[in-house]
Amino acid sequence: MNYWLVKSEPYKYSWDDLTRDKQTFWDGVRNYQARNNLKAMQKGDLLLYYHSNKGKEIVGIAKVIKEAYQDPTTDDERWVAVDIQPERALKKPVTLAEIKATPSLAEIALIKQSRLSVMPIKEKEFD
Repeated sequence: MNYWLVKSEPYKYSWDDLTRDKQTFWDGVRNYQARNNLKAMQKGDLLLYYHSNKGKEIVGIAKVIKEAYQDPTTDDERWVAVDIQPERALKKPVTLAEIKATPSLAEIALIKQSRLSVMPIKEKEFD
């Protein structure tokens, strides 16, 4: 199993939206590194769901339920989407400030590559 972090601006598509919809496709990625991360996702992989800009916190855990396929928002074959579903909300969101203050998370991609919208994380970081 692999672990990932995906970022969404809560006013565009929040954790509550995902919970309400029960599943969605993760689309609109137009960065090659983030796209490659989507392509590497496997069914059953777990995702940390991060609210960017407003909130700046991990709010839930989701799961990949369908591996990469042509992004339905474009005809350009270079871009892909995956389907995800919510697993559970975190009892207490983990803020970016808390992550930055935790020495064992000093190398997490969220800090090292803060602008990337889809990133791999290590199992120990996920835990």
